[in-house]
Amino acid sequence: NYFKKTMHTNKKINEFNLLIVGTGGQGQITLLQVLAEAAFIDQFDFKSSELHGLSQRGGSVKVHIRFGKEIHSPMIEKNKADLILGLEMQETLLARDFAHSETIFLVNNHFIPVIPGKKVSQEQVSNQLKKMNKNVFLVPANQICQKELGTSVTAGIYLISLACFKKFIPIKPQSMLKAIKKTIAKKHLELNIKTFNLASKVNSQ
Repeated sequence: NYFKKTMHTNKKINEFNLLIVGTGGQGQITLLQVLAEAAFIDQFDFKSSELHGLSQRGGSVKVHIRFGKEIHSPMIEKNKADLILGLEMQETLLARDFAHSETIFLVNNHFIPVIPGKKVSQEQVSNQLKKMNKNVFLVPANQICQKELGTSVTAGIYLISLACFKKFIPIKPQSMLKAIKKTIAKKHLELNIKTFNLASKVNSQ
C-alpha cells in the first residue's frame, strides 16, 4: 500500500496548480484533455501551458495545468504547485523548483535512464524524492496496469484517477469518469474505464 493517509485538498478552490512531468510519448496530451474536460464539468476556469518536447520521444515534457474560480495565467510559478504528478521518476526530481513544503508528489515508480552523461539508479532517485517533503507517494502504475489490464499504456489515466479518489485534486471522481467517456476515442474507452475503476479500488490505509 502506498498511502499512509488520505490528503485533502478540499479548501475553497480559488486556484489549483497541477504540474505533470514526464517524457515524450507518455500520453500527456490525453491527460490534459481529460483534466480540462473534468474541470469544465466541475465549473472551474481552466488554463494550461503549451506542451513542449512531445515531438521528441523520450524528451522532457512539463505540462502546466491551472484551474479554479478565475485563472489568468497558464503557467505555474516556482514553489506554487499543489500537486506534481510524475510519470517518470527522474523528471519528477527535475521539477523540485515548483514544489513547496505542502506540495503532494504522486509519482509513477517508473525509471527511464535518459539523462546523458549521468549514471543514476532508480534507488538513488527514489531516495532523493523521499527527501523532498512528507507528501511523496511512489506508485508502480506501469506494473499495476500491466498486471491487471495487460498494458501499461494507461498508467497516466490510472494516476489522475487515483489523485481524484485520494482527494489530491479537487475534481469529483464522477466528473473525471464523465471526462474520460467524453474525451477518449471509442476504441480505447473500455480500457480507460477499467483503468479508472482499478484506481478506485486502492485503499487509503
